[in-house]
Amino acid sequence: MADIIQLLPDAIANQIAAGEVVQRPASVVKELLENAVDAGSTNVKLIIKDAGKTLIQVIDNGSGMTETDARLSFERHATSKIRLAKDLFNIRTMGFRGEALASIASVAQVELRTRRADDELGTRIAIESSETKENEPCQCTVGSNFSVRNLFFNVPARRAFLKSDPVELRHILDEFQHVALAYPQVFFSLHNNGSEMFHLPSGALRQRVVGIFGKNYNNKIVPVQEDTDVVRINGFVGKPEAAKRQRGEQFFFVNQRFIKSGYLHHAILTAFEELLPKEMHPFYVLFIDIDPARIDVNVHPTKQEIKFDDERIVYNYLKVAVRHALAQHSVAPTLDFEQDANFGANGYKPTHLPANFTPSDGISDRTGSQMFSGSGGMGGQNRRPFNPSEDEGELPPMHTGQERHDNNAKNWQDIFAGLNAFDTHESKGQSGFSAPDAPDALTLGSGINAENNTTESGFNKVVTAPSQIHSTYIISQIKSGFMLIDQQAAHERILTERYQRALDDQQLPTQQLLFPKTLTFGPADAELLRTILDDINRLGFDLQEFGTNTFILHGTPSVSSKNLDEQALVEGLLNQYKDNIELRLDAKEKIAAAMARSTAVRRGQRLTVAEMQELIDQLFACDNPYRNPFGRACFVTYDLDDIAKQFV
Repeated sequence: MADIIQLLPDAIANQIAAGEVVQRPASVVKELLENAVDAGSTNVKLIIKDAGKTLIQVIDNGSGMTETDARLSFERHATSKIRLAKDLFNIRTMGFRGEALASIASVAQVELRTRRADDELGTRIAIESSETKENEPCQCTVGSNFSVRNLFFNVPARRAFLKSDPVELRHILDEFQHVALAYPQVFFSLHNNGSEMFHLPSGALRQRVVGIFGKNYNNKIVPVQEDTDVVRINGFVGKPEAAKRQRGEQFFFVNQRFIKSGYLHHAILTAFEELLPKEMHPFYVLFIDIDPARIDVNVHPTKQEIKFDDERIVYNYLKVAVRHALAQHSVAPTLDFEQDANFGANGYKPTHLPANFTPSDGISDRTGSQMFSGSGGMGGQNRRPFNPSEDEGELPPMHTGQERHDNNAKNWQDIFAGLNAFDTHESKGQSGFSAPDAPDALTLGSGINAENNTTESGFNKVVTAPSQIHSTYIISQIKSGFMLIDQQAAHERILTERYQRALDDQQLPTQQLLFPKTLTFGPADAELLRTILDDINRLGFDLQEFGTNTFILHGTPSVSSKNLDEQALVEGLLNQYKDNIELRLDAKEKIAAAMARSTAVRRGQRLTVAEMQELIDQLFACDNPYRNPFGRACFVTYDLDDIAKQFV
């Protein structure tokens, strides 16, 4: 029987290896940028076309290579980073495997121009499918110039699995940001289809963070610095107001190598405990400098996973360093021991008084004057705080003790006027108290009479007016029991279908702003916004590009809240779009769902009876009232029989 085992040709072996190393254009960008900084470059330029599918070019001013080194660099397992196996535990460079260039050259058309400072002429090498086509001297600048064209041209199945240009561009931007953040002392620039997206001069880390993420981050970050015998930690963490619901702005670097670690991320979340809600994720750029002998970076081909010899100690040091930074910059909450515990900022509000209560009982003149002399007090509807700018330097009038006593008594009487009427209404089972409207009260335009306690819905006949629990859930009685509705999830379902119809049929009406607003984004977000700008405007926005990374907002959807934060709304829309960017969903569906989450009524927002009733009616008029576009249930029902079993 003939032998059946044979050695694979180098070209096929390289293509197999490329399956792990080169997964998409961003993989090529990562390898070439890391090679550039390993070569000691101080100026690195990245040029891409068609999200890297047509061209990826990296130009640096590093050490360059000789003709022999240039030719060997494309061979498998050829590297200048290590010599012996023990060198794997003393690695300070980004690359060390010697597989990247060989893998890239097996699935693309690659050209290299390189020259050392001591050489008069450089070397030009052209390789296609691991086969050297040209090798000749050339005139070029000091450093290296890699051009990778037509990625996966000889592996059409791999090319067909690439995502759309915005998706691939986003992955390229992620890899670019990782290297640019790790080396703030190096100048980086990125050009996409002929336009410059990033221009990052060399400087301090704060300057690099602001250059990548935008100027508004300058006041949202605090420095972290901790030196120990085991590990050195430095970088920046964001204040609580910089946190976002979506992950993506969390960066760990170990010995300047970007890594992913859910374990260390948990340490940061623990440090932010009680400062952020559970669904929020803080911003951070943190560098961990540790002895290379205490870590193993040879775990995964992408080198983004490492092992520590003692991960717990790094966890604890990281948590303490972040907590110390937050406390040092007055971000962590503190107790105000100078404030009277009985009188808060909104004044003291007694909830019950005896029938024979008089304002003078147990209240001194001094206490009463303190309570009603400032804006923080309860009473005094006809009083206002003294304002020197308005009163033109005049002092408030002086009162005698009797006048002050009479004035305080009148204020107390005004406060508790109608208290007996409230108790009378309450005894009848109706509330005579009307809570003030929330600042962002939901407006559904229902026109429903709040006194009408019966209506017909698409689910069951509602026989009593709905009510709200904890300003989060709506309880509504049905024939078989009652129904509990998540007001935010329900409104997201309603708005998603409304926005989808608008995108399919016609543009939503726009409410023009009295004064247009300028919105500034980071380069990555600005590029993504340009790709979906037309669809966003169909949702009712009037948003136009205005220079580099800047947009002018002339109008918002007419269904938006009157107290809308336009910058936060558009940022939330982008974050939601990025969250679903990997899914094979229609772009319009993603935008509609993201817009719905950004504009829907929030948990904790109070609604009137009419608003709750229309929310129920509109929910059960939807094509799919059961779940919101993100999979969360909109309502649950409880049967009377099940409830009765709880009282056995």
